Amino acid sequence: MQTITTANPDFTLRHATPDDAALVVQFMKKLGAYQKMEDKITATAPQIARLLEENLGEALFGSYKGEIVGFVYYCQKSSAFTGRSGLYIDGFFVDPDIRHQGLGKIIMAYLCTHAQSQGCEFMEWGVLDWNTPAIDFYRGLGAYSVDDMTIFRFTPDALKDNARRFEGQP
Repeated sequence: MQTITTANPDFTLRHATPDDAALVVQFMKKLGAYQKMEDKITATAPQIARLLEENLGEALFGSYKGEIVGFVYYCQKSSAFTGRSGLYIDGFFVDPDIRHQGLGKIIMAYLCTHAQSQGCEFMEWGVLDWNTPAIDFYRGLGAYSVDDMTIFRFTPDALKDNARRFEGQP
């Protein structure tokens, strides 16, 4: 497991391995609690381990003075609109007591470098409408919001129900 040095000598990064699956879940639960939607975080360590093992997702941890304080979970995506590939950030969290020290900016800068090394031409993520600190942070980095779109998602049950329609079942 390679440690990545940063401009801050007290802050290092490292890519997660499948053995880190429980830690990914732990940070996602922290993110869920911050976002007031902890009950929506249903991933288990075995599920995350599978995603990491099969390269369906990746995670990165940030350590400040030896303690893991930051995290990002992301995966590859592409756009038929633009013909480009990119990274989708599904979870990004820095412990509240360590924020405002530039660590989130370091994580994002590294992730942009990593995305480019993978041939990506964009990064994308969602932010809850009420989370003005995050919105201000991302806008300060030069990100823009796509305000004319609503994200839709099927639950596992809805996915099965719709698949049955294709198969000709009621």
